[in-house]
Amino acid sequence: MFKRILGVSLLAVALACASGGGSGSSMGSGSERAKPRSDPGLGDRGSRSGGVEISSKKFRSVYFDFNRSALQRRAKQDLNHNAQVLRERTNSRVEIQGNCDERGTEEYNLALGMRRADTAKRYLVDLGISPSRIDTISFGEENPSVRGHSESAWAKNRRDDFVIR
Repeated sequence: MFKRILGVSLLAVALACASGGGSGSSMGSGSERAKPRSDPGLGDRGSRSGGVEISSKKFRSVYFDFNRSALQRRAKQDLNHNAQVLRERTNSRVEIQGNCDERGTEEYNLALGMRRADTAKRYLVDLGISPSRIDTISFGEENPSVRGHSESAWAKNRRDDFVIR
């Protein structure tokens, strides 16, 4: 319950900032949770090219195998791309949001989502991105990209999203 109240509060702040009314400061996270999936600035979260628009490039979401936080080859390629986007925007910060499918307990999925976000952060740091530019958070199963109870839906929900701050 607390997470939902916090998420709604942070959403209001994030939407105010996104509409130009913010001071540019980063206040918490959770801004992506309640945004409509059709928001043209976010891209299709269910595709490998989903993400946030930055100049002509977008952050890519990174996907994981079931119950895993290890990076596969495609995830590393997507993180290499995201590192290049961050190199082009030297003053930008990013929040890596770890997500899980609906299977598992809430506590387990929150921990798994954090391991996924931390794994992506370590990879970006190894590529030369300053750790001070990267924040991590876990939404566990609370922020599905796709609703459904099938392997194809679950695969799209096992991901890290990248949000510019």
